[in-house]
Amino acid sequence: MILYYLLAAVLIAIDQMVKWKIVQNFSLYDELEVIPEFFSLYYIQNRGAAWGILPGRMGFFFIITILIVGYLIYTFHNLPQKSILSGISFSFILAGALGNFIDRMRLGYVIDMFRFDFIDFPIFNVADVFLTIGVGTLMVYLLFFEKEEGIASKKGLGK
Repeated sequence: MILYYLLAAVLIAIDQMVKWKIVQNFSLYDELEVIPEFFSLYYIQNRGAAWGILPGRMGFFFIITILIVGYLIYTFHNLPQKSILSGISFSFILAGALGNFIDRMRLGYVIDMFRFDFIDFPIFNVADVFLTIGVGTLMVYLLFFEKEEGIASKKGLGK
């Protein structure tokens, strides 16, 4: 179990390092086109949630994040661990949530920097990528593996 927390810590460090590098090398609203007309680095300060919704509601975000992280840790510790995949998804979700939480606590906003230029999609960051990977991995686990592992355990094939 400690390995999943270590993985989350490494992921949080990566998120914070990328954000630090952006702040050190870009002024607010600076852009660097990485793949022309497809992908850019574009530094913004997001004072809301996804798509900038609910700007200025930091107290709300603190409470929601603490509740979600608390529930995630409680669930992770109290449910039998059946899969490395579920543990990895836990690590990525935890890292994503805490990466943005650190920004909100420390700065009062979240540093975002990744922009798809070919579509009207919100600018996002490494923590958002980790959340997406974590939720996607958890969905794959729940849809395709949890049921099979439950059947194997009932037949005495698991653990």
